[in-house]
Amino acid sequence: MTEATILAINPGNTSTKVGLFHDTKPVVVESIKHSDDELAHFPDINAQRNFREELILSWLAGRGQPLTGLTAVAARGGLLKPLASGTYRVDETMIQDLIEAKRGTHASNLAAQIGYSVAGKAGIPCYIVDPVSVDESHPIAKYTGHNQFQRVMLTHALNMKAVAKRFAKERGKNYADLTLLVIHLGTGTSLSIHRGGKMIDIVNPSEEGAFSMDRSGGLPTLQVARYIIEKGMTFKEFEKMVFGNGGMYSYLGTRDFIKVKEEYDKGDAKVIEIVEAMAYQTAKEAGSLSTVTSGKVDAIIITGGIAFNEFFTSMIRRRIEFIAPVFIYPGEDEMQALAEGVYRVLRHEESELPYPKDTA
Repeated sequence: MTEATILAINPGNTSTKVGLFHDTKPVVVESIKHSDDELAHFPDINAQRNFREELILSWLAGRGQPLTGLTAVAARGGLLKPLASGTYRVDETMIQDLIEAKRGTHASNLAAQIGYSVAGKAGIPCYIVDPVSVDESHPIAKYTGHNQFQRVMLTHALNMKAVAKRFAKERGKNYADLTLLVIHLGTGTSLSIHRGGKMIDIVNPSEEGAFSMDRSGGLPTLQVARYIIEKGMTFKEFEKMVFGNGGMYSYLGTRDFIKVKEEYDKGDAKVIEIVEAMAYQTAKEAGSLSTVTSGKVDAIIITGGIAFNEFFTSMIRRRIEFIAPVFIYPGEDEMQALAEGVYRVLRHEESELPYPKDTA
């Protein structure tokens, strides 16, 4: 097989990461930033598709990369139906599920939509790897407190899986032989506990756990119900309030942790308290998740973009290092993991998985 050229696409709430890989070697990986003002013009995530796609096409043109020179597109998987870990071929059924967003709205829902469109123009396949909806949990982990509701397993699975495997490899261990607790600090804060090579339980930042940069996390149920009724809110209105306009954004009016840090460094007492509360809640969720393996954890890994901020990770570390040694892996391995997943399929080292046609 000749050298493959893979385009990786990973949209976030405030940026779109794009990268070109020759086989699995990164040639260029960049982040196209989107300001709050730019995105404020769009009524929802789906409306941003053409805007972000044009930016990617311009980015490719600016680097002299013709679409005809691409071998495949690797897109981050969005909030889809529960799926096994692996690499999936994007098709019309998947695109429709992402547009309808029955399992929630998130910027990652745009990745396959954009990738499929670009791939169509180039006449090449588009894939997703370890989507947000990877579900490897035991049935008892799905219970809530009422038979009308069930926990939904949505996390930053791609990065969490990648960084856990990287940690194991660097220590000469098998991923499947370690019990790892992974904390992803991004626009949303995901947590997962890994044992036997699977994420056996998670904390879904869409509707539970610690508040983060623009998500409210878990909220007091009765207060929420009363608020929705008194305000006469629609589901979409409330969803945007707690997912996109919640968390740190609801308190300080920004989704940018750099701006939060600037105010923190100035000694603003209110900002300091809110930042400490976010760290406190994150540590508390890690402690809770450690009980899944009876407190037997080989290591805790803190990853994601916010993990570059040592002052913040230290707040979390001091509350959880009694559980297991804490290791910081700032940033994320998502772009590399996307390219590697697609490359394995192109090299026939593993089979591509078909997206399920059922409506579950």
